Amino acid sequence: MTRSPQPDFLIAGAPKAGTTALHAALSQHPEIFMCSPKEPKYWLCDDAPPPHYGGPGDRHSQREWLWRRSDYEALWAPAREDQVRGESTPFYLWSRGAHRRIAASLPGVKVIAVVRDPIDRAYSNWMHLWCDGLEPIADFMSAFRLEPSRVAAGYAPFWRYRSLGLYGEQLAHLYSLIPREQVLVMRYRELVDDPAGAVDRACSFLGVATGLVSSIPRDNSRAFVAPGWRPTVFGPVIRGGALLGQFARPQMWRAAEPYLRPLLRSAADDQRPRLTPEQRDALLPAFAEDIALLQELTGDDYSVWLSPASRGSFVERSPG
Repeated sequence: MTRSPQPDFLIAGAPKAGTTALHAALSQHPEIFMCSPKEPKYWLCDDAPPPHYGGPGDRHSQREWLWRRSDYEALWAPAREDQVRGESTPFYLWSRGAHRRIAASLPGVKVIAVVRDPIDRAYSNWMHLWCDGLEPIADFMSAFRLEPSRVAAGYAPFWRYRSLGLYGEQLAHLYSLIPREQVLVMRYRELVDDPAGAVDRACSFLGVATGLVSSIPRDNSRAFVAPGWRPTVFGPVIRGGALLGQFARPQMWRAAEPYLRPLLRSAADDQRPRLTPEQRDALLPAFAEDIALLQELTGDDYSVWLSPASRGSFVERSPG
């Protein structure tokens, strides 16, 4: 019997929490088929084009969203009949609409949610956009406070530095639609501290053999860009190019990006700075209540996230 052209599991989030690394690791497993592109974003849509987002680079990137069911179903054609099929779109965890569509169309689907210290996640999110030349605000704390006005202006989900880290709220809604036994909550630190164990835990949840993947590739961290004349001069050029990119094929802008990003960096740029204890203290009230909810929902202890100490990026924390 031919299987339905759809996924058996989803890596649903969160952005900047190691989903790219987990996707790459599971792609190495012979019993698993991970679709390409990694982030089709289909369940964010409703068989209609995505909203006309207005942030820097948004209108270009939304051209890569797969919103037609026929295009999404075609992703599964290369999979063998015996493989477990998966895709990774880290915004599914945040999107209430995606929860409803997934529950209605994929009633037996398994969901993997990877969560990370929400302040470190937000900082990494800002750093990603800043180092790509899309974020015009050189100060993370100032950019963090702009979320309400950016949401009102129609920026895409990736600009929601706070909202994307409210995992308690997100899981509470997801659990109202999808049975808890179909959801695996993993921690970013598992991927860093025990890569083989983290992959095995995911494989056990998916019902495939363990012990076949021993490592997780590095995540997609960006090289640090220090504030200064380079991002001031070349940042607007890149944002203008991303705006024009909405009129070109997505592959053209993606091909140009690797050549544009180095323009932002100087030879003196080094490892990205960590948030100070004072900065973390200022941001903790934005997440403390949700962290308590997450602990209640999962029965796990996330109190370390209330610490004033930043734990750094994947590269800094990885033993390798």
